[in-house]
Amino acid sequence: MTEKIDGHGGELALAALRAFGVTEMFTLSGGHVFPLYDAAHKVGMRILDVRHEQSAVFAAEAVAKLRRTPGLAVLTAGPGVTNGISGLTSAFFNASPVVVLGGRAPAFRWGSGSLQELDHLPLVAPVTKQATTVFDTDEIVRTLHGALTTALTAHRGPVFLDFPLEAIFSAGEGELEPPQIPVIEPDPQDVQRAAALIAGAARPVIVAGSDVYAGDAIEALRAAAEALRVPVFTNGMGRGALPAGHPLAFAKSRRTALSGADVVAVIGTPLDFRLGFGDFGDATVVHIVDAPTQRATHVTPAVSPAGDLRLILTALADHTGAREDHADWIDVLRQAEEKARAKDAEAMAADSDPIRPARVYGELRKVLAQDAVTIGDGGDFVSYAGKYLEPSTPGSWLDPGPYGCLGTGMGYALGARATYPDRQICVLMGDGAAGFSLMDVESLVRHGMPVVIVVGNNGIWGLEKHPMRSMYGYDVAADLQPGLRYDDVVRALGGAGETVTEADALGPALNRAFEASVPYLVNVITDPADAYPRSSNLA
Repeated sequence: MTEKIDGHGGELALAALRAFGVTEMFTLSGGHVFPLYDAAHKVGMRILDVRHEQSAVFAAEAVAKLRRTPGLAVLTAGPGVTNGISGLTSAFFNASPVVVLGGRAPAFRWGSGSLQELDHLPLVAPVTKQATTVFDTDEIVRTLHGALTTALTAHRGPVFLDFPLEAIFSAGEGELEPPQIPVIEPDPQDVQRAAALIAGAARPVIVAGSDVYAGDAIEALRAAAEALRVPVFTNGMGRGALPAGHPLAFAKSRRTALSGADVVAVIGTPLDFRLGFGDFGDATVVHIVDAPTQRATHVTPAVSPAGDLRLILTALADHTGAREDHADWIDVLRQAEEKARAKDAEAMAADSDPIRPARVYGELRKVLAQDAVTIGDGGDFVSYAGKYLEPSTPGSWLDPGPYGCLGTGMGYALGARATYPDRQICVLMGDGAAGFSLMDVESLVRHGMPVVIVVGNNGIWGLEKHPMRSMYGYDVAADLQPGLRYDDVVRALGGAGETVTEADALGPALNRAFEASVPYLVNVITDPADAYPRSSNLA
C-alpha cells in the first residue's frame, strides 16, 4: 500500500530510508546536506557524527553487516564524498548494503566553480551497485526506494545517491511503497547435483563465508551440515555459524581438510586468495553463491548453484539420495584439530618477554563473552586474532574482508555499539592501523559509547617488514615509533587506557578495560620478531 508524503528533499529522503528500517545516520557535518540533518532532527533519528568521513561509512557498514539492514552514511560534497570512497569500496567487496547520500554543488550553477563542485559519480560508480544524481525533488523517494532495493538484493552491496543543493533544499512530494526484496530462485538441477556430489563424497568439506550470514542462512547451513554429516570451516562473518564444540565445527585443521578432501563445497564466499583461488588439488569443487554474478570465472567448479542460500541449503538438508558415511573422515579431522588446538594452547600461555601476540589472545579468550563483537583492524596482529579467537555467536566478527582496508576499527566500533548497547565490543588493532582512525575515539567518547581497544604494538609494519626482509635482505618504510603510548592518545581524547609490557599484567588490564565506562585502550608492547606464518598466495 502506497503512502503520499511531502516535504523538502531531506524529509522525503529520510522517509524512504526509515521505511527500510534505517534508524541512525553517520555523518560529518557539511552544509550541502543540512536538509537531511533537519529531517532527522524533526523525527528524532539519531545522528552520530565523526571526525573523518571514512569512519562514517565504516560505521554504516558495521550496521549493515550486523543487522542485515541498510546502514546510512551522509557525506557533504566534494572531499566529504572522496574521503568516504575507501569505506564504499570495502562495502562493495564485502557485499554490505550501505547507503551513502552525498551533497552536491547546485546544478543551475554547474561549471561556474561552486564550493566543492565535483561530479562524484565517475569516482564511486565502479565500487557501488548503483550511483545516481537525483536532480528532481519529486524523484527522491522513488529513486531512493529503488536504490535501497538494489542494495538489499543479492548479491548485496552499497549504493550512492547525491543531490544538488536545489533538489535537496526544495519542497516536493512522493509516494512511499513497502519494501519488497526479490528472491533469486536457484536452478533445482544445479542444487540436486551439488547435493549428490557432497553426500556421495568420501571426504567432503564445507567452507562457509559471509554471505551465509548476510543471507540469514545460518540455521539452514547447520541443518544441511548435520543432515549430510559434513565438516564445516568458516571465514568472515560465517564464523560462529556452528559454535565451537559442535561436532561438525572445525577451525584448526583446514590445511589437512583442504589437502585431503575429495569434494570441497564453498558456500557464500568467493574463490579468492584466501582460498587458494579455488585450487584444491584433485578435489571436486562445488561453489554455491547467492547470485549468478558471483560465479567464479577464473576456475570452473563442477557445479555452481546460484540463488537464495536458505533455499539452496534447505534443499541440501532435504536430499534423499545416496550418501556416504563420513565418520572416519570426521575422526581424521578431529584428531588434527585437537593436535593443533593443543599447540595453540601452549602458544597462548607462553610467558615470553617481549609478549607474543598469541598470549594476548589467550588472555582475551578468558574475558570475552560468548556474544562479544570482535573487530579486527590490522595486519599480523589481526591475523593472530583469526587464528586464536573462535566466535560462538554468528554475526559477531567484523574484519575488513578481502579488500583488506585498514582504518575500519573506530567506525566499526561506532556501528557495533549503536547496534548492541549492552554487548562487549572489542577492537583488535595493530599499531599501524591505529594511525588511520584513532582520532575517532573522540567520537565514541562524545556519543557515550564505551568500547575496548587492544593494540598489538610491535613498532613495525609487520605484514610488510618480514616479507621484505625475506625477499631482499633488508626493509624500508616498515618501521614505526617503538613503544608509542597510544593509551595516552586515548586519554587525551577523553577515554582511558594503559600500557602493558609483561604477560602477567595482561589479564588484569583487560578486566579493567571491560569494566570501564569510556573507550579504553590496552596498549600491549609485543615482540617485533614474531611474524605471522602466512600460507595464502596474494597473487
